[in-house]
Amino acid sequence: MDVLGPFWTRISAEVPLPLEVLVGAAVAALVVVASPALWRPARTVVTIAHEGAHGLVALGTGRRLAGIRLHSDTSGLTVSAGRPTGPGMVLTLLAGYVGPGLFGLGAAALLATGHAVGVLWAVLGLLALLLLQIRNFYGLWAVLVTAAVVLGVTEWLPPTGQAAFAAGVTWFLLLAAPRTVLELQGARRRRAAPGSDADQLARLTRVPAVVWVGLFLLVDLAALALAASWLLVV
Repeated sequence: MDVLGPFWTRISAEVPLPLEVLVGAAVAALVVVASPALWRPARTVVTIAHEGAHGLVALGTGRRLAGIRLHSDTSGLTVSAGRPTGPGMVLTLLAGYVGPGLFGLGAAALLATGHAVGVLWAVLGLLALLLLQIRNFYGLWAVLVTAAVVLGVTEWLPPTGQAAFAAGVTWFLLLAAPRTVLELQGARRRRAAPGSDADQLARLTRVPAVVWVGLFLLVDLAALALAASWLLVV
């Protein structure tokens, strides 16, 4: 208890975020998402969230998680064992492209209640769980580097700096999620993604893949709009 008490006080500390900080974080995240030079390395963070969402839902629906791989081209693969059809498989496939947006929405809920520091510790907890399932060297490196950055922020920045960083991460996930869906559809138009989540869902459900792409985009845009209403509307 002597250890847990101060730790809990630290991660549950309420740090108010002025509107100008939230707006500045949103602008910074938008620059990263819109800039080709910055987007390429930052996209790995979205892949981590994407594959992590697959893994969480696979476990939540009773499937056995066999491992997660992250690749240097920012693609990823989550392998789970269980029925090849049915609701569990559908939900697992559905989770990937909506995962980053929903993670961002959850982070926005914490920001809106003043628990910005808690966002960073929640990220560290999820990264620790993901690390147990990584099955390739690049994936291990990517998760460890991401965790090291977040841990460094929690150790070296004051609470206000941690809160601003958490806001940036939140906006990045919210803004990056729709872009990845648009990239998916672009790849599908070029016939470069025949095994995409949307195409696998189409084969499982007989609902056209473009409908699933539209659903991904709708969920991600709704998460962005809802988070913005929580954080930016005075």
